Amino acid sequence: MNPLINSLMVRAADAPAIKPAVELGTPLLLTIAAAGIALLLVLIIRFKIQAFVALLAVSILVGVAAQIPLKDIFTVVTNGVGSTMGKVALLIALGAILGRMIEVSGGVQSLATHFTEKLGAKRVAIALTAVGFLVAIPVFFEVGVIVLVPIVYAFAKIAKVHPIKFGLPMAGIMLSIHVAVPPHPGIVAGAGVFGADIGLITLISLIICVPLGFLSYWVASIMNRKDYELLPGVKAQVEEFGSDSLVRVGHDGPGARAIAPPRPGLIMFLIAAPIVQILLGTVGTLTIAKDNYWYGVASFIGNPFFALLVAVALSFFLLAVRRNWSLKETGEIFEGALPPIASILMVVAAGGVFGEVLRTSGIGAALSHTLDSLGLPVIVLGFIISLALRAAQGSATVAIVTTTGLLTSAVMEGGYSPAQIAVIVIAIGFGSLGLSHVTDAGFWTVIRYYGLTVSDGLKTWTVLTTILGLAGFVLTYVAWILVGGLAH
Repeated sequence: MNPLINSLMVRAADAPAIKPAVELGTPLLLTIAAAGIALLLVLIIRFKIQAFVALLAVSILVGVAAQIPLKDIFTVVTNGVGSTMGKVALLIALGAILGRMIEVSGGVQSLATHFTEKLGAKRVAIALTAVGFLVAIPVFFEVGVIVLVPIVYAFAKIAKVHPIKFGLPMAGIMLSIHVAVPPHPGIVAGAGVFGADIGLITLISLIICVPLGFLSYWVASIMNRKDYELLPGVKAQVEEFGSDSLVRVGHDGPGARAIAPPRPGLIMFLIAAPIVQILLGTVGTLTIAKDNYWYGVASFIGNPFFALLVAVALSFFLLAVRRNWSLKETGEIFEGALPPIASILMVVAAGGVFGEVLRTSGIGAALSHTLDSLGLPVIVLGFIISLALRAAQGSATVAIVTTTGLLTSAVMEGGYSPAQIAVIVIAIGFGSLGLSHVTDAGFWTVIRYYGLTVSDGLKTWTVLTTILGLAGFVLTYVAWILVGGLAH
């Protein structure tokens, strides 16, 4: 090995842990943390600073205020980026590619048409809610809403009703899955901060989201008894849609016209494949002794990175190759999936920096000790903090990564089991579901495409997301009891 490289590696290994130059008291550390969060919210809400830049700037200021040596500040920043992105970047990128392949192949429309034909026109809202549940697993929330808009508009025209009648329950369950089920960025980032098991999170959160789908439909059906004003622009678009628009391929390359849209069974297979693979691996690692050869096999097969890579490979052969897409077309589709997630990845990275600064400065430990004195369970605090941050600044991802950063020390030092840590992460995820309003980009996506006024959006969408968030937390707390969380 090169002597210089060897010397650098030895020096890095022998480097002492970074600590504040001056040990500050708990009250002052908590004041610095509160001031940092307040500044973060002001930058994002009042001055419209992009969340990545705001998180990074506030992290540096908090580190300086907490007396982390100036020479070590950017080492802490680098550590925060590396520890977070190493766990989540590949998951988010592969999930985005899989979702993009399904989207542009026309698979979403095929799935929607299949469910509506099976359940009948009178049960369109139920069908679209079921479609939303499946589509939301691999596809980002805003993308799913936009892709399904043509189906919503077409049925709204046929039934001569407001698009919100069909869109509201569907969007409700889609957002529920977006905040709580991997491979979506917020929940994956939270799992990465706590070192939680992605497989356990997927299993528990999907089970919880099933009754939330029924609740979304029921609550939305009550809300939809009232008539809402349909904005003129959306009204004109709805009138342009007819039943012939229910299925569209969504890809303009020559391969798009080669064959019909993919069958719904194929799309359900592609969505389910990585989930089943992860769950099989998780079950294997829970039932096989760690010194057994097959434990390693189960761990490898169930690794979320590998499961999503396999799913992307399957989508390449089952969608691109079978639909005669050229390699250039397919490459462009893969490439097109990545730019939209760049901002999300940067926010996740900056959230990791914020968490690392809080840990290194001692703020995390101070907060942990303070929370212990309050007597509130960490799962309740995680939900409340995440809900408050969500309401204040809008981004579910920012709410999750900030909350997990704040509670890292409390969770890491609490002696929780892997199942309990997974449930805590899910509770934080559901905290970021509620109170979606004007600070949330998803709020504007819903009211813009479904033709609601802001006032009606607050009465419907904000109320629905809050009910779903609270219900999700209640069900998560039941899971908390089942995994022995009350013993802490």
